[in-house]
Amino acid sequence: MNYSESMTGTPRTRGRKAADAAARIREIFARLAARNPHPRGELDYVNPFTLLVAVVFSAQATDVGVNRATKSLFPVADTPEKMLALGEEALREKIKTIGLFRAKAKNVIELSRQLIARFDSQVPKTREDLESLPGVGRKTANVVLNIAFGEKTIAVDTHLFRVSNRIPLAPGKTPEAVERGLLAVVPDDYLQHAHHWLILHGRYICKARKPDCPLCPIADLCLWPEKTTV
Repeated sequence: MNYSESMTGTPRTRGRKAADAAARIREIFARLAARNPHPRGELDYVNPFTLLVAVVFSAQATDVGVNRATKSLFPVADTPEKMLALGEEALREKIKTIGLFRAKAKNVIELSRQLIARFDSQVPKTREDLESLPGVGRKTANVVLNIAFGEKTIAVDTHLFRVSNRIPLAPGKTPEAVERGLLAVVPDDYLQHAHHWLILHGRYICKARKPDCPLCPIADLCLWPEKTTV
């Protein structure tokens, strides 16, 4: 049920539809939580700095590919100081299998320099400060705030964007619209892990080309008219 549908009819009818929509969303997250009570992102990291770097690397790249590149990087460059000491050329060499590796290496070196100069070598804990760093956009900031600092944020990647519009949960034409919609409808007790559940659901079940609807734990709650049957 979308917002416009929930606002049709008498006040009593609208109230009932809104309650039904809220109950449906709560049940969706209850089932996802039951299957995976403690979800986590699939990027490897050892501290907030390496998490930030890994998420910057993950733009237009797979988590598997990023993890493969950072396996040899993080043991020698797990602080801004060590990353600067490594240098941009050596960093490019270590991450050359990742898409856009030249731009990402440049951003991470400058990001490291700014962390030292502006934040006493610490990853900042506010969205504004995070987004002021090279290569850090809203999604990256949300991931770091959520995983490193326990903030109840929604990081919208391509999987989550697809799932939210397809089921639907919070339809939107832009990632930020989906993010704001989800923040408004996801029950607070599920908000901490909501984006992990939705990303993993989109990555492994509600896939772009051929979703595995017969294996989906929320298929009966999904309103998408094009569910697969085999």
